[in-house]
Amino acid sequence: IETMENNPSLSTSSQNENKSKWIKLNVGGQYFVTTTTTLSKYPKSFLYRLCQENPELNSDKDETGAFLIDRDPIYFGPVLNFLRHGKLVIDKNLAEEGVLEEAEFYNITELIRLVKDRIRDRDKATTQPHSKHVYRVIQCLEDELTHTVSAMSDGWKFEQLISVGSSYSYGNIDQAEFLCVVSKELVNNHTGIPTEQTNKAKLMQEQGSRFI
Repeated sequence: IETMENNPSLSTSSQNENKSKWIKLNVGGQYFVTTTTTLSKYPKSFLYRLCQENPELNSDKDETGAFLIDRDPIYFGPVLNFLRHGKLVIDKNLAEEGVLEEAEFYNITELIRLVKDRIRDRDKATTQPHSKHVYRVIQCLEDELTHTVSAMSDGWKFEQLISVGSSYSYGNIDQAEFLCVVSKELVNNHTGIPTEQTNKAKLMQEQGSRFI
């Protein structure tokens, strides 16, 4: 019985058989060249069975010997790159749903999961409202402070009280003037336009004396 040690040619032949073979695919009229090792990473996938030339797939070849696959070549690119390096990279001009459609067609379970996660994160980011803080400065007298602060409602918060440093004659009583700084978080709608101030906020402003 000949062994690999006795006949080095057997060892070389065996190594050649184990080497990954180059394979050409004709996806929707566009050619892709890769290896059987790349396409065979997921045994339950369509591409793995294609490499085994499974007769059940009934896959035809064109005149160049490339396997014919009637799918969109634009969305096949991210699928092939995922098989090559295990990372999901989608061009900004491509829709994630299109890549998901191809991942499901080729039955690549890990890619399906990653694309679904990407779509969920994208939708969550686009539906999450954006907000910004709006500040108001209310000029008021000393005896108006209590009323001004107590009148703050509907999201307005007291931030800072600043003494003007001068007195104001109010009737027969001298009163100091203050600047009351308040803020409110305004949530933007999906169009990016800040929501209008509510009636309570407007009423608070009117009761807060003079604005600067």
